[in-house]
Amino acid sequence: MGFNPDLTGRENAFHSAGLMGYSRIEIEKAMPEIETFAEVGKYFDEPVRTYSSGMQMRVAFSVATAFLPDLLIIDEALSVGDSYFQHKSFDRIRQFRDRGVSIMFVTHGMDDVRTLCDRVILLEGGRALKDGPPDEVVDFYNALIAEKENTKLTVEQRREKNGWLLTRSGSGEARVKSLQLLDANTGTDVAVAQVGQRVLLKLQATIHADIDRLVLGYMIRDKQGHVIWGTNTWHTSQVEQDIKAGEIVTFELPFTCTLGPGSYSVSPALVSSDTHLTDNYEWVDNLLVFDVINASKEYFIGSNYLDAQFNISRKIEESTE
Repeated sequence: MGFNPDLTGRENAFHSAGLMGYSRIEIEKAMPEIETFAEVGKYFDEPVRTYSSGMQMRVAFSVATAFLPDLLIIDEALSVGDSYFQHKSFDRIRQFRDRGVSIMFVTHGMDDVRTLCDRVILLEGGRALKDGPPDEVVDFYNALIAEKENTKLTVEQRREKNGWLLTRSGSGEARVKSLQLLDANTGTDVAVAQVGQRVLLKLQATIHADIDRLVLGYMIRDKQGHVIWGTNTWHTSQVEQDIKAGEIVTFELPFTCTLGPGSYSVSPALVSSDTHLTDNYEWVDNLLVFDVINASKEYFIGSNYLDAQFNISRKIEESTE
């Protein structure tokens, strides 16, 4: 916003909004809302040079969004500041989007991209590498990061009939042969899991070259692409050592389905450590998709079922007379 460090927050708000083309009367009318939204207290009337970067961002964002624009450009602005104000700012951005404002959002925060954007452009060295829906570009971006560290990688993308995007990348020393979601008791395939059901993820990996270490990681995402849960066998201290070409390694992960009703995907990664940036043998986004329904638990909303019950007590307040 080009704030002058010697002017106060209020004075900078008047100056910046004036440069945006608003009259003094319009700015004075909006000033109480700007001050309230920024929540910098008495510092609003102190020189901006006394502000932290987060406080400057609060005032700048409050001014920029005090009026309903045709186009709102946000360039990494929300990467600073506390989490409370970031949530507050994202809520305002969503309100603008729902009211028809065009938003150009520049960021490296992939979760923010999935949440806010309808169209994503991936830039590198001044060139547009990818232009498309959020899931397609974000998954390509994640694969591209690994490719920069592993020159042998290939990246493949295709849209499945169920609407989920499958992105596969890797150097190929280990590959996923099969991935199944099974009922933990009967061993039958599960396409629709129930809240509270015991299920089992079963993955078979084929080994195509001798490797020193093999780690399996999982990410479970909701339909919006948000990661609901994830871990890998590096963090659980279950790393397989000295695997030979021709072997088939089977991983089984039993768990209770505590997900909320909805559609979910499982993304497996076969790597050598806690990250895919060292050795990405194979990473497949959204390889397995399943639905969850609530057939036996009390009604709830959200992406997770909590084993929680209310405790309620009542008493008659004793009179002090």
